[in-house]
Amino acid sequence: MTQSPETASAPAPLHWKLVVDCAEPQSQADFWAAALRYEVEDNGAFIERLLELGALPRAATVEFHARLAFRDLVGVRHPEDPYDEDSGTGLGRRVLFQRVPEEKTVKNRLHLDLHTPSGQREAEVARLGELGASVLREVAEPSGSWVVMADPEGNEFCVH
Repeated sequence: MTQSPETASAPAPLHWKLVVDCAEPQSQADFWAAALRYEVEDNGAFIERLLELGALPRAATVEFHARLAFRDLVGVRHPEDPYDEDSGTGLGRRVLFQRVPEEKTVKNRLHLDLHTPSGQREAEVARLGELGASVLREVAEPSGSWVVMADPEGNEFCVH
């Protein structure tokens, strides 16, 4: 017997994270944690266990914020969202920075839009500039206005 759409239970939504390819995951994580007011994930205890088990070579780690971190991956997470206490990995809103060998060469096909409280865009653009972002252009269209910025590695994002 098939269930009608009204009585069938919907599949659970998928968990996701945004992954950003970059040259320096740790500096990108620091920038975006400050920009979004997120927290850099602490995977130190998990990494220690992996090292003890021989499941991770020491060369795959770096010291970051006075603790061990993955050399090629660093995540930032919303401070109010849940996280896995064993691994330090966020289970909610999260951005992961992943080292890749190639440089960024073209405009992003996906970007973040940061939404500021009314009347605070100019101050937020200034704050982001102090963190290392740069203004690429200001946009004013009938549908609204915003500032297109780039993070320290040139990834575009918008401030509304």
